[in-house]
Amino acid sequence: MKLMHNILKKIKPHFEKEGALSALYPAYDAFETFLFVPNHTSQSGTHIRDSVDLKRTMVIVIIALLPCLFFGMWNTGYQYHLQLASAGLQSIEDYNFWDHFFFGFWKFMPLVIVSYVVGLSVEFAFAVNRKHQVNEGYLVTGMLIPLTMPIDVPLWMLALSVIFAVVIGKEVFGGTGMNILNPALTARAFIFFAYPTKMSGDKVWVHSADKIDGVSGETALGQLASLVDIDPNDETVISKISEFSSDGAYSLSNSFLGIIPGSVGETSVIAIMIGAAILLFTGVGSFRIMASMFIGGLSMAYVFNLVAPDTNLFMSLDPIHQLCIGSFLFGMVFMATDPVSAAQTNKGKIIYGFLCGVLSVLIRVFNPAYPEGVMVAILFMNVMAPLIDHYVVEANIKKRLKRLKVDE
Repeated sequence: MKLMHNILKKIKPHFEKEGALSALYPAYDAFETFLFVPNHTSQSGTHIRDSVDLKRTMVIVIIALLPCLFFGMWNTGYQYHLQLASAGLQSIEDYNFWDHFFFGFWKFMPLVIVSYVVGLSVEFAFAVNRKHQVNEGYLVTGMLIPLTMPIDVPLWMLALSVIFAVVIGKEVFGGTGMNILNPALTARAFIFFAYPTKMSGDKVWVHSADKIDGVSGETALGQLASLVDIDPNDETVISKISEFSSDGAYSLSNSFLGIIPGSVGETSVIAIMIGAAILLFTGVGSFRIMASMFIGGLSMAYVFNLVAPDTNLFMSLDPIHQLCIGSFLFGMVFMATDPVSAAQTNKGKIIYGFLCGVLSVLIRVFNPAYPEGVMVAILFMNVMAPLIDHYVVEANIKKRLKRLKVDE
């Protein structure tokens, strides 16, 4: 590393003000600060907290995402091989752990490469054009975007969603730290509304499900969405309901482990909780947001349990089971806690998180055509976060003024 540091130090004058490559200084600076701790500090008082810089914070989030990443790779291969077995083409016993993992690895890595190459290219272009440093925020966004996508999403669609997220979701607001929407969720929202057939249905969540006869890669939420206003005596309905029993494909235990179809990184509760523990232990993630969102979602699910008709399994599903399927927990840990787009005040974080949880369950249950409400709920609350903080601050000011008058 010392050799690399000496090389960078030697070529640095070419990228500084009087150098021939001065226009590319942001690119040089990004590469240097990625490899080594920067030797400069923030000059703005509002940003001086401690010795941890933005790069180190982003690296911690990447580490927290690794359990979801590795499990997602394994589950991609497992779901594909399981569908081959269900179609009678192979036996699941023909494959071992590493067969599942490496199959998923080779299918998922192109998504990661496209996400980082396209996203960082756009970031570098804006940095060079605006003559500012390249921010490290995309280190996390570049990993989150492919983790929230189906495994078979076309690479060109992924590239378009990345460009939209970086340009419209972040750069138009001034770059990292200025955006009002979570960029990764912005990418998912773009591809969902622009190309809905690639983000919904029962053929996009398992690799090549549309090419294997008799195979359905439907998610648990997709299945639940079809079990609204049902005839409990219908044999097809009874078969679908049995999938959520203790030994069914979408059982609570399978949902907790994550061996169900879904977006690459969102299925395993265990992997997500390991990531949450890392974020909370290091102080990077907000416990207030995570806890309040979980309580909000659980409360809404319990309310639905109380008023659920016998013909609506979506509303009557066990609340814990409700939160273990879909992207609720992944959104709670890695999306809602985004320090830029979330609420900033302590009381505001509690309100923000609680409403994220309530709206997530509310949207997924009341809109069967769009059973996953977490994305919309968090994006909506991103927009509302400044308003929540405004009223929290105003309330604190009024309380202090009232206390001052009493003291006088």
